Amino acid sequence: MNIFDIIGPVMIGPSSSHTAGALRMGRVSGKILAEEAVRAEIGLAGSFAETGRGHGTDRAIVAGILGMLPDDERIRESFAIARERGLDYQIEEIRIPHAHPNTARIRLTGQSGRECAVQGASVGGGNILITSINEMETAFTGEADTLVIAHRDMPGMIAEVATLMSWYGINIGNFRLSRPHKGFQAVMTIETDGLMDAAVVEKLRSLPHIDSVVYLRAHQHE
Repeated sequence: MNIFDIIGPVMIGPSSSHTAGALRMGRVSGKILAEEAVRAEIGLAGSFAETGRGHGTDRAIVAGILGMLPDDERIRESFAIARERGLDYQIEEIRIPHAHPNTARIRLTGQSGRECAVQGASVGGGNILITSINEMETAFTGEADTLVIAHRDMPGMIAEVATLMSWYGINIGNFRLSRPHKGFQAVMTIETDGLMDAAVVEKLRSLPHIDSVVYLRAHQHE
């Protein structure tokens, strides 16, 4: 446990789990989309559905999608700002059996028509756990810098990515691969030690059979 877990993040209240954590889920979703969102479908489950409106969970997720940080004073005005920026949003209560009480599903559509679907939970103290991306299981918290690499499920893909990262002296702290079906799309989530140069991210994007590479900075670096 660190001091952040005890005192929580610097944030606009009222709740670290229902506000700061919710905002970070929206923010991560926006980064995974990797372009400006024009539509957001937000499903709130469990405690988020029951008390989220009073805690500002809905406004916080929209604020995160817009790129705001947890201490941004504009969070309370996020609905109006979304309309000004042309973001059409829909928020509904949903049921997700056996999910964490503070869970949200966020489906975004970008200006180009690109889509992404993210499910995650706010696990306390402003911390989050992203549990799926585009219906593929993941497990990362945003506490460490993280690569999300969508790619074709081909022999040697993991080795190519790991070799390139090793060449540039980047240490892998945690790794997970998700693939619904052999030979189709898969997702690597890789937590790294330390910051990664933008040039390395571009090198990863240039590898064969890579569909997209998103580099998520740890929230301590926000």
